[in-house]
Amino acid sequence: MIKDILKYSISNLWNRKLRSFLTILSILIGITAIFALSSFGLGIQYYIEDLAKQMGTDKVMIMPKDYITAMGESNVEFTDDDVDFLKKIRGVDEATGMIMSSCKVKFKDYKEIYPYLMGMSTDTKEKILVEEMFAGYGLEKGKALKKGDVLKVALGYNYLIPNKAFKKPISVGDKIEINDVKVEVVGFYEEIGNPADDLNVYISIEGAKEILKKETYFFILLRSSPDQNPIELADRIKERFRKYKGQEKGEEEFFVQTYEEMMEIYSTVINTLIGVLVLIALISVFVAAVNIMNTMYTAILERTKEIGVMKSIGAKNIFILFIFMVESGVLGLIGGIIGVGFGSLIAKGGGLIAASQGLAMLKPAFPAWLIVGCLAFSFIVGSLSGLMPARQASKLKPVDALRYE
Repeated sequence: MIKDILKYSISNLWNRKLRSFLTILSILIGITAIFALSSFGLGIQYYIEDLAKQMGTDKVMIMPKDYITAMGESNVEFTDDDVDFLKKIRGVDEATGMIMSSCKVKFKDYKEIYPYLMGMSTDTKEKILVEEMFAGYGLEKGKALKKGDVLKVALGYNYLIPNKAFKKPISVGDKIEINDVKVEVVGFYEEIGNPADDLNVYISIEGAKEILKKETYFFILLRSSPDQNPIELADRIKERFRKYKGQEKGEEEFFVQTYEEMMEIYSTVINTLIGVLVLIALISVFVAAVNIMNTMYTAILERTKEIGVMKSIGAKNIFILFIFMVESGVLGLIGGIIGVGFGSLIAKGGGLIAASQGLAMLKPAFPAWLIVGCLAFSFIVGSLSGLMPARQASKLKPVDALRYE
């Protein structure tokens, strides 16, 4: 009987092709938007999880409270004595200060750009700590900075790509100018996927001090010992460092944050944005539900006599109810199938565009559960939208239905 009902329902939808098409169109728009946006949200989530595995979650950072607005030029700065003090705290495995500042970079006669200059230690362990945190997955070309490399730099991935930093790519051995000081390029780091990070310029602490005329650090990067919980260590560091700096509780000029907390904040912001967009897309699904309901009511009016015939020969109310709910569910399911198809094409296209703009992190993901979930959602929306009209049809009296004009 179920097979016969499906054939009957599809036949009725096919006989009203234009109306069915317009109804399907309304729901596929919403499903397309939901699927595309959700795939980007999942892609970013997977990217962050992969980044965390590559970089590790054992990092702790101490930064000035005005870190976001300071742009590398904060009134709160840290010294070598601060770094030495932090190294002695139980649970701290490594600690290194970093100089960070925006700078002017010039290559040949091309227009100068203003990325971040990252002054980092060339001590082996401390350099690895910085590279894990900021420089992606390793070197793409050339070599890393080593002791004695004062006026030598390693660059982010985008300097290898035409029209990303400059019109022509930079090569190992090329000379560039940083704040009008000539330096030699010794290597390039792999792509991180964030345009700002992929434009970073990495230089030794000695080189940064010479170019920027600075002796203090913008932030301090630490690694927790393997047996330590980074979050608990961060709380202990904050309390010890606050006392060391002679600052009142709640009035610290710095804040301490773990890498895991940084990623959670970043992920929350992105997911919230995606969630808002999905909610907006749900409005179109609501409109589609109303459209399906209207279609089903119209179908009932057109087929009232047909319903009367079925009921007069013994069709039960549940049978009539099931017929119209299946029809509305099929409309929703077909819209969902097409919507998932269009959504995947749009997401893939958007991912390619994002990658071409240096936003490799915006890579959509298409897990099986997302596809099945969207299809199930579209079928349920369709079925529930047809529930009220279907109930009305099932309650029609055979005599009234047969004489309906």
